[in-house]
Amino acid sequence: MNVVEDIVVKRLGRTAYGDALQAMRAFTRGRDAGTADEIWLTEHDPVYTLGQGADEKTVPNGIPVIRSDRGGDITYHGPGQVVLYALVDLARRGIKVKRWVWLLEQAVIDLVGRGAERKPGAPGVYIDGAKIAALGIRVVRGRAYHGLSLNVDMDLAPYKAIDPCGYPGLKVTQMKDLGLSATGEDLVKILLGKLEDA
Repeated sequence: MNVVEDIVVKRLGRTAYGDALQAMRAFTRGRDAGTADEIWLTEHDPVYTLGQGADEKTVPNGIPVIRSDRGGDITYHGPGQVVLYALVDLARRGIKVKRWVWLLEQAVIDLVGRGAERKPGAPGVYIDGAKIAALGIRVVRGRAYHGLSLNVDMDLAPYKAIDPCGYPGLKVTQMKDLGLSATGEDLVKILLGKLEDA
């Protein structure tokens, strides 16, 4: 753990999604006006997560499906994917929700480069129409949690069992398949720079 300016960065290693979700909720409920913002870096055991508006789904491949309280539909998390949870007091920093989503996406775009882009009405980052990073947040009393996941070097097969983010036929890709390398540390560094400039 280290503190960069007024943000605490925690490297959690591999975690169970349900444990991380409960910890984010507890942190957000328990924080006050003086609580430092935190960024958590992790990767999850294989799991599908459902956003608040997603219909209940069963996936017949043995990978668990967990209801979350973030926005968005269904996505997959697994080893080899960088998950960055940004527990940030947006109200204190004067950042609106749309701007926050833009900042998270832009951090990935800056990291990936090479044609990475947004799609209107479909949060996340795409390359040649394939999704490389998913994004979902929740904001309670001006304080955001959840964040984004970046496919780095993972088994993409579990995505074939779902309509990623609720879009039938949406292709997914990863850094490795594009000949790119990056770490969660790289992503954190870029996001911290974005927050300093926000």
